[in-house]
Amino acid sequence: MTEVTFAQLEPMPDDWQRALAVVAHPDDIEYGCAAAIATWTDAGREVGYVLATRGEAGIDTLEPAEAGPIREREQRASAAVVGVSTVEFLDHQDGVIEYGTALRRDITAAIRRHRPELVVTLNHRETWGETFWNAPDHVAVGRAVLDAAGDAGNRWIFPELTEQGLEPWNGVRWVAVAGSSMPTHAVDATVGRERAVRSRLEHRTYLESLTDEDPEAYVRSFLPGDARQSGKRFGNRPAVTFELFPR
Repeated sequence: MTEVTFAQLEPMPDDWQRALAVVAHPDDIEYGCAAAIATWTDAGREVGYVLATRGEAGIDTLEPAEAGPIREREQRASAAVVGVSTVEFLDHQDGVIEYGTALRRDITAAIRRHRPELVVTLNHRETWGETFWNAPDHVAVGRAVLDAAGDAGNRWIFPELTEQGLEPWNGVRWVAVAGSSMPTHAVDATVGRERAVRSRLEHRTYLESLTDEDPEAYVRSFLPGDARQSGKRFGNRPAVTFELFPR
């Protein structure tokens, strides 16, 4: 029986200075992507986070009004572990984010504020690995990020943003989608993976709602393993993979 082989992944571009990660919920970035962000900030690059929601509907035992502030605090602490100090929330409603012009406008405004060269988001397709159904929030935000990267440079789309002082930004060179089943590029996670684990552990309240297992054992059971599996297509080095869309 012939063994199935996959094309090797290319290194992510490194000729940039500013990145912006835009996702739906607290902890979305920490599912594997944080190791890449730690690597980038160690190299002196600037990375900011924008989250569409505060994850207020994510803990069954806590009312949203109580869960939202907790998850915001945990996200800020998590970001700090990997060298990120700028964390913004767009205050869309957790669980029922709608793809459309309102979401595109908010993300366009964030891109114009931060003026990144690289924008990072999470899997925008309907499934994970063609097996598990993806959350509608992830689909809506990921798709809106891909669209907003272009909207940000067009002064005639959302002209009210220009009137508010947010000048068009046509400097986005790539959108990188983490968690894609069709990755094209990767970042070596050797240095950043331990901080990625610690970053994920800052979401302790949420983790304790997910599992009765010890949170650290739970996190370590899949994050390093995912990096090793991805590394088979990246010179057998632990890797964070991305599907890269040039602009």
